[in-house]
Amino acid sequence: MIKIDYHTHHYRCGHARGTIEDYICKAIELGLEEIGISDHSPLYFREGNDPGPGSAMAKHELPEYVDEVLALREKYRNRIIVRLGMESDYIENMEDEYAVIYAQYPFDYLIGSVHFFDGRHIYDRRRWERGVNVEAAYREYFRLVRKSAKSGIFDVLGHITAVKAYSPKIHPKILNELYEETLGVIAEYGCCVEINTSGYRKTKAEPFPDYQMIEKCVDYGIPLTFGSDCHDPSEVTHSRVRVESLLREYGITELLTFDQRNRVSIVWD
Repeated sequence: MIKIDYHTHHYRCGHARGTIEDYICKAIELGLEEIGISDHSPLYFREGNDPGPGSAMAKHELPEYVDEVLALREKYRNRIIVRLGMESDYIENMEDEYAVIYAQYPFDYLIGSVHFFDGRHIYDRRRWERGVNVEAAYREYFRLVRKSAKSGIFDVLGHITAVKAYSPKIHPKILNELYEETLGVIAEYGCCVEINTSGYRKTKAEPFPDYQMIEKCVDYGIPLTFGSDCHDPSEVTHSRVRVESLLREYGITELLTFDQRNRVSIVWD
């Protein structure tokens, strides 16, 4: 059984419910051995203390967030391992600024996610209004995913086929080309990819990355971890059983965890 969940959010981001402690307690209830706390990083690429209310924590909240996770780690240390993480936006040409900010805190891991490109959020359905060049959008998205892998900032790449969530169909040949190119870069730079089960909630069919890319991750020898991307305590380990079945199908017996930015491989079954 998978006994980790490395992608969780809480009330500070403005679009999740519950406290950090609520998620930890739910993880204990579910028999997890590790819970990763990874709320949305402040939007450092925008001006002001809280430039994205409802999408990410305010800048002044980051130290409070870190202190709270560390305090709860100590409180529950005899019951579960609590990892300090963060889901960060990847913002092109701001790699140095983000790296300096994160170096100030004792993170166990950082998830890098492309949330914004071509002026819109990844899940903004208006991106796909009539007349949009779908191929160009996909190419731009995966270009940024590749750059996030090259940046050296992140331990894990988040929901890397999220561009598919609400998009029109794209030709399978183009998609395969983009997957091969992107996974080649990810493998070269040694990043881990999360199996993010929010894909099941958004597409009803597959996680992020999708089945095709997960199978290719195996071919490229890219390590994987598990994250529910939960925004409510009830979603901790969402679709875990489906992912376990998938991992067995692909012969994946190990997942990555992280301790002070160091990789720790665990046998999940």
